[in-house]
Amino acid sequence: MGSLFGGAGGGHGGLWWRPFESQKRQGRRRSSKPSDSVDRTNGGGGYRFPLKQALTAGSLAFAGDTIAQLSERYRKRNALSDSGFSKDIMWMLCSNHDWLRALRMASYGFLLYGPGSYAWYQYLDHALPKQTVENLLLKVLLNQIVLGPSVVAIVFAWNNIWLGKFSELPNKYQKDAIPTLITGYKFWIPVSALNFWVVPLQARVAFMSMGSIFWNFCLSATMSK
Repeated sequence: MGSLFGGAGGGHGGLWWRPFESQKRQGRRRSSKPSDSVDRTNGGGGYRFPLKQALTAGSLAFAGDTIAQLSERYRKRNALSDSGFSKDIMWMLCSNHDWLRALRMASYGFLLYGPGSYAWYQYLDHALPKQTVENLLLKVLLNQIVLGPSVVAIVFAWNNIWLGKFSELPNKYQKDAIPTLITGYKFWIPVSALNFWVVPLQARVAFMSMGSIFWNFCLSATMSK
């Protein structure tokens, strides 16, 4: 896992040329503060950005939004007319693509969902380390009442801010937040159970991001009907 902050323990690389007395003094300083190198190595002394999870979430968010856009245009074009559909299908699917929307979702995945959800999964594993049925059910419950509403709230805010519609955000929450959560529970509760039961910690962000691709595809299909 990559780290954007922190580095190798400083001041230790030039000990080989120092006089013996300097080495003893340096050794005493190290022994008096044993946590320095441990903290730097293990991330205890600073924030370690989960670069791998952020890149994974950002890439899959970009792919998921692209698939959703393509499926929306496919359904619309197919519903309008079948004539000449096979000739211009590739042009139709690739034209008028909202790249800013896809990049907006990719930035959300990279900056917010990837790091945030990974930190949340780390916390749950730390608080509930035993792989029991009780802990599994509690993790799923906490995931739905904490992470679920947080994701919905942040996604709505992220999109409205980028679109310059921040003033419309309260109305967006009032109108769409609860229906989105209730509909999502039907899909995300079993997916979350599978995620906590069989998926290792390092792969959970990727697994849930893949689930988001499938969820967005099904959601767009339902809304088109």
